[in-house]
Order: sequence, then C-alpha cells, then structure tokens
Amino acid sequence: MAAETTATSNRGWTVTLAATGINLALGVLYSWSVISKAIPKEWGWDEAQKALPYTIACLFFAFMMVPAGKLQDKFGPRMVAALGGIFVGAGFILASRFTTIPMYIIFFGVLAGTGIGFGYASATPPAIKWFPAAKTGLIAGIVVAGFGLASVYTAPLSNYLIGQYGVPNTMMALGIAFLVVVVILAQLLKNPPAPVTPAATSATAAVKSSDYSAKEVLSTYQFYMLWLMYAFNAGAGLMVIGKLAIVVQEQSGYKGGFLMVALLAIGNAGGRVFAGVLSDKIGRVRTLQIFTLVQAALMFLTPSMDDKIVLAVFSTLIGMCYGSNLSVFPSLTKDFFGIKNFGVNYGMIFTAWGVGSTLTLVCGIIYERTKCFQMAFFLSGALLIVSIILSFTIKKPTKA
Repeated sequence: MAAETTATSNRGWTVTLAATGINLALGVLYSWSVISKAIPKEWGWDEAQKALPYTIACLFFAFMMVPAGKLQDKFGPRMVAALGGIFVGAGFILASRFTTIPMYIIFFGVLAGTGIGFGYASATPPAIKWFPAAKTGLIAGIVVAGFGLASVYTAPLSNYLIGQYGVPNTMMALGIAFLVVVVILAQLLKNPPAPVTPAATSATAAVKSSDYSAKEVLSTYQFYMLWLMYAFNAGAGLMVIGKLAIVVQEQSGYKGGFLMVALLAIGNAGGRVFAGVLSDKIGRVRTLQIFTLVQAALMFLTPSMDDKIVLAVFSTLIGMCYGSNLSVFPSLTKDFFGIKNFGVNYGMIFTAWGVGSTLTLVCGIIYERTKCFQMAFFLSGALLIVSIILSFTIKKPTKA
C-alpha cells in the first residue's frame, strides 16, 4: 500500500511538472509588451493598434478554454495539449511572415490564442486530480505559476533576439521552439486511473463539493459573481502587463522595459503559488480580498511614480496580485462546482479573463487621447473596488 501511494504521488508530481512546463512555454503571450514596443515605425502601428493582436489573443485564449475544457474532460489532456502546442507554434511562425495588423490578428491573435487556450485548459485539471483536496491551491498555484514565470525568460530573450535578428525572425524562432516543447511535454499528461480519495478530515471535508454540470453551474448566482470579479481583477493586471514597458518609459524615462516585465513575471509566478498555499490555509475568498485590496491601492498609486526603482517594486507587487487570481479562481471553481467537469466549468469562468483583457485596448485608446496612462490606472482601480464589494456577497452553492 505504501509503495502504491508513493508511485501515485510520484506520477502526480510528474504530471504537475509537465503541466508547469507547458504553461512556462505558453506564457510567451506575456512577452507581447516587449515585442509590440519593438515593432518598427515603418509598419505604421499606433499604440491602440499594437494592443489589438494581444487583446484578440487573450479573447481567443479565454473563450477556447470552454471547448478545450470539454474536450479535455472527455478525451483526456494529452491530445488537447499537443494540439495547443501545434496551434501556438503555427500562429507565431505564420505571423512572422507579415507586417500588417490584420495578419497579426489572424495568426498571433486567433491561431496562437486558440493554441494557448487548448494547452492551458489541459494543464491544471490532470495535475490537481492526482492530489487530495487539501492541496488544491498549492498544486493549482504551481501549475499556473509556469505561465506567469514565462516572461522572466521570454522578455529578455525576445529583447535579445529582436536586437540581433528583428521582430519577424524572433517570432519564427519562438514559434518553432514552443511547438516542439509543448508537444513533447503533452505526452506526460495523464489523468489518474481513479479519483484519489483523501482521508476524511475536517480540512478535506471543508472543500468537498458535489459535481455540477455546465448547465447547473450557469443556473447559480455564484458563477456570475465569480465571472465579474475575475474580469475586473484580471483586466487590471493584463492592462499593466500589456503596456508596462511603455508606461515605465513614459513615467521615468527608463528604456529597459523588458527588465520590468521580467520583475512583474517573477511577482506573477510567486503570487500564484503564495496565494494558492494561503487559500488552502485561510480560505479562497479571504485570500482573494487581501490581494485585490492591495492591487487596487497600487493602481491608484502607480501613475504618480516616476522613479524607476519604485516602479520596479510596484511592478513586482502588481504581478503578485494579478497572479493570485490565476490560482484562487480555479481553486474556487473546483471547491464550488466539483472536479468531474472542472475543465469545462473553469473554461466558462475563464472567459472573464478574456473579456478583462480588453482593458489593454481601452488603455491604448485612453493613451492616444490623453497622452498618459493615469485615467486607465484609475479606471482599473475603481473596478477592483467593485470586485472587493462583490466578494462579500458570495458563498459556496448548495446542491439539492
């Protein structure tokens, strides 16, 4: 029995590390802040237009989580994750052959965004199925930390490659590399042969819930509250991620924006793990409230900062607060609606992340009209305050 338990645990960690690696590759999305800043002037893109491929990619990433989650629930994670790697790689490779906004929207936005959704939807579910409920936050935090940590290497790597070979060749190289990596790691993803049944303790009983179908989830008010909170919280973080390089340059004159993106990514990844562990200890909603309050304060303070050191600290903290959402919300989804249909249920919740990403586009439009980012930050801060208020109205649903 002990040997069987050890083997199960080892396989669970293998799946977890493979899933983390897949997210580490798919997180190339967050390097768009560096790529967009380096787009040559002769391409003729303004700030609002530079946000379009990124925004479209986020939308397709989010909304493809629903069909991808359903496919993952039905056929398992291996095939769906491999398809995701192929789509992402093809999207980058094809986009590299063009310089126009429509082509970048189609290949980077639609195709690569779809691939990221397929890969991301297949990473977390198999990992958390191998562990007891009391470790849901920890495992979810570790897996999604890979996505947040990606900018630590993709930002400086993209900056170096662009400096040496230009934007098109950089896109080509990234596409080939991530296609190969994701397809290989996808072969290690596997669901456990049977649900792992944890010991009947008060801790595991507290997070146990009945399994809800997608239709049943949509009939609960908790779904809509979670969706709105996720949209507001994620939108604020994505706005900063998508525009961080230019924000820092505008406010402090510092042109090493890729370093700020890397610092934000470190905070992003750390926040996912820390929030996941904390939510296992003090509860998901309370953890969410703490991080959202801090993030709201940062949104109001950041526009007044012009020192690059202070901006570096703020960037890291904003990354932590944003990252917390990516571990707390999947854990909340599992706690509220069960594990059986987790893929499709979290996919529906995750569409809020995609809608929230439109704040990046709004930020670009505001900048074009006002020539500063202050109003965009204040708007995000106000939405975060609304999210905190909503959090006091939510509790776990009771299934008849």
